[in-house]
Amino acid sequence: MTKRVCLWALGSLVVQAGTAAAQQSGAGEPLETIAVAPLSAAEAPPPPPPPPPPSTRAGFAQLEEVIVTAQRTATTLQDTPISLEAFNEEKLQMRGIGGVEDLGTNVPSMVIEPHPLSNTTLRITIRGVGITDSQVTQDPAVGIYLDGVYLARSVGLALDLADIQRMEVLRGPQGVLYGRNSTGGAVNIVTKRPDPTMFTMDHRVTIGQRDLFVGESSFNVPVTDDFAVKLAVLGRQSGGFVENTGEGEDFGDREALGLRFDMRWLANDDLTVDYGYDYTDLKYVNYMFQGVLLPETQHGLAEFFKPYAVANSVYSDRRLDKLASGAPMEKSGAKVSGHTLTLTQQLDAFELKYIGAYRKLEDSQYPDLSGGGGDTGYRVDLNIYDSAAARLANGGEPTPLVIPVSYQHQWSHELQISGVAWDERVSYIAGLYYFTESGGEDGGPLHHIQSATVDPQQTDVLLALLPAGLRGLLQDNALPRLSAYWDYNYGIRNKAYAAFGQFSFRPDTFDRRLSLTLGLRASRDERYAIKDFIQRQYLEVRLRDLSLAAVPVPAAIVGSPDDFVGVEARSDYDDISPSATVQYELTDMAKAYLSYSTAYKSGGFNLRDPQISAASGPASDGTNYGFGFVEGYKPERVSSWELGLKSEWLNRALRLNGAAFYSDYTDMQTNFMIAGTISDTKSRNAGKARMLGLELEGALIPAENLMLGFQYAYLDARVLEVIDVNGDNVANLYPFIAAPRHSGVLFGDWTIARPRWGELRAYVNWNYLGDRTGFVITEERRGLTAIDGYGLLNARMMANNIRMGRDGTLDIALWGKNLLDKEYELTAVDNLPHADRAVIWGEPRLLGIDFIYRFGR
Repeated sequence: MTKRVCLWALGSLVVQAGTAAAQQSGAGEPLETIAVAPLSAAEAPPPPPPPPPPSTRAGFAQLEEVIVTAQRTATTLQDTPISLEAFNEEKLQMRGIGGVEDLGTNVPSMVIEPHPLSNTTLRITIRGVGITDSQVTQDPAVGIYLDGVYLARSVGLALDLADIQRMEVLRGPQGVLYGRNSTGGAVNIVTKRPDPTMFTMDHRVTIGQRDLFVGESSFNVPVTDDFAVKLAVLGRQSGGFVENTGEGEDFGDREALGLRFDMRWLANDDLTVDYGYDYTDLKYVNYMFQGVLLPETQHGLAEFFKPYAVANSVYSDRRLDKLASGAPMEKSGAKVSGHTLTLTQQLDAFELKYIGAYRKLEDSQYPDLSGGGGDTGYRVDLNIYDSAAARLANGGEPTPLVIPVSYQHQWSHELQISGVAWDERVSYIAGLYYFTESGGEDGGPLHHIQSATVDPQQTDVLLALLPAGLRGLLQDNALPRLSAYWDYNYGIRNKAYAAFGQFSFRPDTFDRRLSLTLGLRASRDERYAIKDFIQRQYLEVRLRDLSLAAVPVPAAIVGSPDDFVGVEARSDYDDISPSATVQYELTDMAKAYLSYSTAYKSGGFNLRDPQISAASGPASDGTNYGFGFVEGYKPERVSSWELGLKSEWLNRALRLNGAAFYSDYTDMQTNFMIAGTISDTKSRNAGKARMLGLELEGALIPAENLMLGFQYAYLDARVLEVIDVNGDNVANLYPFIAAPRHSGVLFGDWTIARPRWGELRAYVNWNYLGDRTGFVITEERRGLTAIDGYGLLNARMMANNIRMGRDGTLDIALWGKNLLDKEYELTAVDNLPHADRAVIWGEPRLLGIDFIYRFGR
């Protein structure tokens, strides 16, 4: 509440100051201002003129030129032979994008889902290529880069980022310049740099439904002519859309604080030193999965208590606004921070750049996967549990509340050399890269994960495990109960080395309209993991609410996993990833290209594998898979051909870009769910697939004040081969889970009027994401996790550039997301004891207002 009051006070001061400025300047006299000059300057530079309208030629407006760094050097979007989407600061604001999680429906062929156990851990796919799980030992397939620094873990990606200047989404494998773990593509996030030439500040206050309150401020302060610092602060508070009528926190509540400090020193005419520090502290409450379908399929041990679980769970195929936790719902949290040092030395013929970074994260995840009925007789959570079984398992004490913590530290160093030669016919970039990380997940001490009252009709089967005398006494009076407990600790240590280069040549033939590019990256990965894991299951005998006794359930009956005590696994991998591109300028405003690119995703180890090694024998489903945790899995690879066109027409009033691609996916890292378990899987390189598709985008300015545009993606992704342990091809059971055939965006941007006080503007966009197949695993489960396609309508009405004195402007915007209040599902699971299908819903309609004040621009 304190954060919210502070932010509100900041917003109030900004609005009050603006109002006062407007009143004082209303008499026609300019408001006096205080000049803030650099320490070495005698006078401050004159204030900049007001933002001009779009450039015009012969009476027609032109599309703006978009600068990107997709190829690690600054180029225009139209000159970059890659299928990509770029969002500058204005476009991010128009679309309501504050972080990576907001990109999903805004980028055709990209899907972003929350992980079932943590709403801030994202499963990201591009062109169908991504990950189905999130483990500290498994790397993502889409690389995320913040100011050139690779973010190795998908944990904690759903964070609000302060002071974003630009976001770029690169589709397809990016193995040469972005390295490992970019088989699906890459996301490049660029923040604003300090500017020594002038003092500026920006403030934003957002108020919206469901207690939404956002405050963001940034200050650019020149210290000398060649040294400046920048400070940005972001605070956010919002409520969820599902009320918890049980104990504890409300589902979906979120509070975030983000800080960013940047420094730029122009040491001399040729050397630039940039330093950046970012910190985010997020507190959130996970949503509870809502049951949709009753459990008709086999659920292993849960068959004993499935009827009781169903009787105490809530089901609906419509979005509910109330669910109830049995045990108190607890908060989760994430803290992420990082330091980045960038040195850029400009020499006569080339540029040297060093990027060094240290980052760390800590994410505590509390899930509750119970049935939403608020009953304590059926629980799937990590909270305190007191019973005879809990005391037997935990040395005479109740098992405690445990909120598992994922943590990671990473160092990275990259040295680049780039430049042009031979009368600018040759351009190049080459470099060396080193990365190391350590981390893990701590899920101890021993704690409750699941408990439920057994179906009375099956009492005889379970009571048969008890001594005969006790069995006869309790046969008609006791309520047996099954409970399970975990204690685990995982650790990783990884290293990666790479050398890369990309060279482009423009021969004098064809008037230098032809460009030939070759690239190559050599990589080495060293992987290490250690696993401690113990699971125990007990049968309790209860008389009403009194827990009388407990006995361990034999592993032979329930198929318990192996006990892991300091089990270590190691592996090393080498890779060579080439690329080639031919680009030709058809006209001064149209370029065609043909490219071949490759990338690989690191091998690793599956923490959800219940068996130590091949020597463990058959798993709980009776199948001898022939491998376990220590054998791990090898890298997977994607190679892709892409034919594209980048073009502008009608004096740059029309932009049409397109790309068609074909990709081969080999050595797919495939997760096999072990039948009758909730989360036990086996992972191996067992698959081949191919993807082909088409991506189009266009923008048109039919009149000076109107822009219309679209983006569209067609994707045909098919798994061709998945070989099971019996040698059978079961590809039909392992489709791409997040590869919608159709996705797209339509938008319109209309400057309604430009009165003397500023600008009146409207922006509307409709985002569509097509059907997703979801997991299949077995034929009886087909369709249980499928997600129907949906479209979302969003709009923003703005009064911009309202003059507030001589150096300030104010923007006021009314906005709405999901204006039609579409009910849509974000993700679905089929392995909960009480449901064959349970879902997390997308956000309902949200309305709000922005106040944005800028000074000194």
